[in-house]
Amino acid sequence: MSRIDHIGIATEDIEQASKFWKLIGMKPGDDEINLEQDVKIRMFYGNNENGGNTHSKVELIEALSENSPIAKFISKRGEGIQQLAISVVDIDELIKKLIGKGVRMINKKSMEGAGGHKIAFVHPESTGGVLVELVQRVDI
Repeated sequence: MSRIDHIGIATEDIEQASKFWKLIGMKPGDDEINLEQDVKIRMFYGNNENGGNTHSKVELIEALSENSPIAKFISKRGEGIQQLAISVVDIDELIKKLIGKGVRMINKKSMEGAGGHKIAFVHPESTGGVLVELVQRVDI
């Protein structure tokens, strides 16, 4: 079963961008560096009324260099929502299915993303203009 996993937001300054998400009560996780994507990532988690984490997550993404896809995104479009991530059960099987149906994939095979989760990106051309990240969480 698929569900929205998180929304990724490209930012020039992860510390500055974090202030708002903290103010509204979201809790930051540990920062991660993804060298393959050339980014620093900070995930924020929503809390329910009982104090436990909800499935609501916001991912702040900061480029580590001008060569990063995030730096290129910001130079073209500015800071803001960069991708919508969908949690899936079997990412590799879904990639095969999507390719078989003519969906344009940026990644034809899954790769390791933040937290060790398996990820792959669907090209915005096939999704109505939205970069979609497929995520198979290791904790599912």
